[in-house]
Amino acid sequence: MPSKRRLRWAAIPTGIAAAVALAGCTPTQLHGFLPGFVEDGTAATNQTDRVADLWVNSWIVLLGVGIITWVLMGWAAVAYRRRKGQTGLPVQMRYNMPIEIFYTVIPLILVMGMFFFTARDQAAIETQWGDDADVEITAIGKQWAFDFMYAGDNDDLSDAVWTMGIQAQPDADGNIDQEQLPTLVLPVDQKVHISLQSRDVIHSFWIIDFLYKKDMYIGKDNDWSFIPTRVGEYAGKCAELCGEYHSMMLFNVKVVEQDEYDDYVASLRDLGNTGDISKAYDRLNNLPGTGAQSGSGSEEEGE
Repeated sequence: MPSKRRLRWAAIPTGIAAAVALAGCTPTQLHGFLPGFVEDGTAATNQTDRVADLWVNSWIVLLGVGIITWVLMGWAAVAYRRRKGQTGLPVQMRYNMPIEIFYTVIPLILVMGMFFFTARDQAAIETQWGDDADVEITAIGKQWAFDFMYAGDNDDLSDAVWTMGIQAQPDADGNIDQEQLPTLVLPVDQKVHISLQSRDVIHSFWIIDFLYKKDMYIGKDNDWSFIPTRVGEYAGKCAELCGEYHSMMLFNVKVVEQDEYDDYVASLRDLGNTGDISKAYDRLNNLPGTGAQSGSGSEEEGE
């Protein structure tokens, strides 16, 4: 039987076995054990699947390249090992054009392919909703917490509502009261646009299950657009070393139904938390372990 035909018949059962094995995998396993997925396969946002697919497929390609490389290295080590009685140096070859073309072209194809898929997915993820957003939110990083402002209908943000957060307050055993953490509330299945700002140093806005994070700078706003697709609670944190209490810069995210979101915004308005806070300076004084509870800290209008 010709070798190609033998390979073809060997590939069929191998493919069937691989398909059966993959069919038995959970969504978490199929997505490389990344966070952001549940047993029914529902992703946390409209972008989470794209990020996970890029990650998993890149690793599959790299693992394949690694296996081929390891096999060739092992084969060369065995086939060209020094035999008993051999002395001196082995035969030296200056070049082998087919091999040199192979190890130049193949890596070039791999790099171009990975660049193409990365650039394609990055362009899709970084596309902003603009005026088509259903919800406009400003997230502001500060040492060491987050403030969240929800825009209203007025361009001057006079009808915006907000919450000003404090950093995590661990008890004597190191446990953190999650209810004290700043909370970002989002409506499910709505187009969300978040403007990311900083009050002091560089921070990084990271919602872990959303598989994405973006830096927050002074003097340069960043933007993030996405659609939350699953009701639930998610953890967030600053992912950029920003000072002594960086590890305490935590926040929660709650994705809720539209009615619950509207009620939450109305509750902030009833509390009198209205107006534009994007220029308010708010460096916290409630350092962990001091017992100080300064609330939202001191507020001063910026220039």
